[in-house]
Parts: sequence; structure tokens; C-alpha cells
Amino acid sequence: MKVLIAGGAGYIGSTIASAVSDAGMSPVVLDNLVTGRREFAAGHEFYQGDIADGPLIDRIFAEHRDISAVIHCAALIVVADSVADPVGYYRANVTKSLDFVTHLLRNGCRRLIFSSSAAIYRARDDLTVDEDSAIDPQSPYARTKAVCEAMFADIAAAGLIRVLSLRYFNPIGADPKMRTGLQLRRPTHALGRMLQAYEEGAPFPVTGTDWPTRDGSGIRDYVHVWDLAAAHVTALTRFEALPGPAAAINLGTGTGTTVRELLGAFNRVADRRVEAADAQRRPGDTVGAYTRIDRAERLLGWRPRYDVTDGIAHSLQWAAIRDQILGSLLRIGPRGDSPLCRGRSVRDVIFQHLNHCAKANEVKDLSAFRPGDDREVQGGSDRIMVVLA
Repeated sequence: MKVLIAGGAGYIGSTIASAVSDAGMSPVVLDNLVTGRREFAAGHEFYQGDIADGPLIDRIFAEHRDISAVIHCAALIVVADSVADPVGYYRANVTKSLDFVTHLLRNGCRRLIFSSSAAIYRARDDLTVDEDSAIDPQSPYARTKAVCEAMFADIAAAGLIRVLSLRYFNPIGADPKMRTGLQLRRPTHALGRMLQAYEEGAPFPVTGTDWPTRDGSGIRDYVHVWDLAAAHVTALTRFEALPGPAAAINLGTGTGTTVRELLGAFNRVADRRVEAADAQRRPGDTVGAYTRIDRAERLLGWRPRYDVTDGIAHSLQWAAIRDQILGSLLRIGPRGDSPLCRGRSVRDVIFQHLNHCAKANEVKDLSAFRPGDDREVQGGSDRIMVVLA
């Protein structure tokens, strides 16, 4: 089986690509590399470009006529950024997804697995959800996922395609073989910020301490990214047996872990302790929820293999080798002839490479650069060698 994975050079998409390959299938990766990494596509058929690019999608299907399913992971996912830039999020996540499915239909694709999110739910009083829970997204990011699900379901109801929406809870960990992991140096989710605090010897900010949970911190269902990937492989093999033209399945562990409990688990795994510091809620934050996994067990025969401590251990292991695999130097040649510069300014590429962690005043003024210059730009703990002409 050959599978097109849109967003397949990102954290989750690349892990899915590895799991698909390990299962004897052939992944074809499409990614625009806005947040994905080319290194994560190594060993796979790779196309750099956008899901809205019709001629590119046509070329992929022309060159791979045996593609039998598509996994759509391409999206912007940072809640706070979606609050600040809802237009950009609706354009990237909704408008382009509609363009993408249009291109898929034109090329005869009839199976689509969509990467959705548990953020679309309104939790019950006990903070649990299942697939029949109320849909009540609380951020522009979450609403883009809910809108896409409804849009795909309408298209499926017309008999044009079959769609499975896999609603992820909170992915953690890395490929256990350490081929891929979290690519961002400054991630926004709890475990990523714990890793940052661990590396810097700084306190970890617990954002929101008055939530209605057992310890006042938010609650999440932390599911290992390899378990998520394995669920996609199973879904591909069982796709035809799934009910209806459109179905949805939650992917989580069935266990809720508060942020303070996650920090406690982190400190039991790590070789040095990270202290907590209470902080205010961030824009778009919610109390969180955890899922029942009955439907995933029944329809996919899937249960998570790894627990929270495994996810923390694999995350620490990946963090120790991340820079060896991904590197921290980017060379932009004369006239901005790096592939990353196509259609974008050098400064935009720099901010992308720094994973959006560098504030404007932390990056040296590029106006001082002259043709032929070879300078180092510092932002956070990443470095970029820049050559301009």
C-alpha cells in the first residue's frame, strides 16, 4: 500500500511515516517545511510544497498512481498563535484543506484520514469525553479542526470520499528508534516547556493554578506519539470496515494527568529536578480533558502501548540528540538561493529556523549585512550562518 502523508515532515506526520514504512507500506511525504524538517523525510519519497497547490498534487498522483489513501496532518497548531492570528489559521487550516480535498477528489482519492484534535470538545463535569461529547471548541485553532471535520463529513455524505477523523489528545515522546521527535526548540506544550526548563536550569511555569482539578492545574491525556502513529497504521488496514462515510475516533490513553502530576513524573525520570512556578493562564488555555478509548479498541483493536513515563524518557532521549540530527546552522547563499528562501525573505527564513522562539530584538539587524557577508545570527540557543549577496 502506498500512502500520501501531508505534513509528513512534522513531528506527528514524520512519526506516522516511519510507522507506515515499518509496517511494509510506502509513505509519500508532502510538506511545505514551514514547521516541518527536511531531515524527517529522509528515506521517503518527498515533495516540498503546499497542500493547496493543485498542479503539485496532480504531479504526485501522476507519479504515484498506486496511492490508495491520504493522511492529512498539515496544519498550524499553536493555540495562542491562533488567537493572535485567526485569519492566518483559518486560511492555512480550513481554506487550504478544502483546496486539498478538491485536488484529491480530482485525482480519484477516496480514502482520507484527517488529523483532528480533542480540543474540539466540551468536557463533562468529570473532565472526560468520548466521541459523542458536545463539540464546543474554545480557540480559533480548535474551531479550524471542528470546521474541517464538518466540511469533510459533508463531502463524504455526498458519496465523494470516505473520511476518518482521528482526534488526538496530547502527543508526547519521540520515535522509540530516535529517527524523529519534536523539531521545535521552543515548543508551547507542557512537556516541551519542561524540557526547556530542564535544559536551562529554570523553573517550569504552571500556567493556570485555579482550574477545577484535583491540584488546580490543567488536566490532559498525554498519549505517546508512536502510539498515535500505530493507530494510523491500523486504521489504514481496517479502513473499509469502518462505519459510515465519515467516522471519528479518539486517540488517548483513557487517563487524565494534571500538569503538576506530569512535572512529578518528569522529575522521577530526569536526572535533575525541575521546580514549579505558578503563572497566569495563557490566551486560549482550557482546563483540558481526557478520553474514553472504547471506540478505538472496538473499531481499531488499538490500545496505547506506552505510558507517560515512557513518553518523558523518549522526549529526554530525543532532546539530547536533537541538534546532532537536525543541526542548528542554516546557510543562505547568494541571492537567497537556499530552497528555504523561495518566495520568502531571509528574515522570515531566519525566524522559521529559530522555530519562532526569537523575538525581533534578539536577532541582529539584517540591514547591516552587505553582499558577500558571512555572519552569524543568534536567537535563543540556535545559530544561523547567513550569506547575502
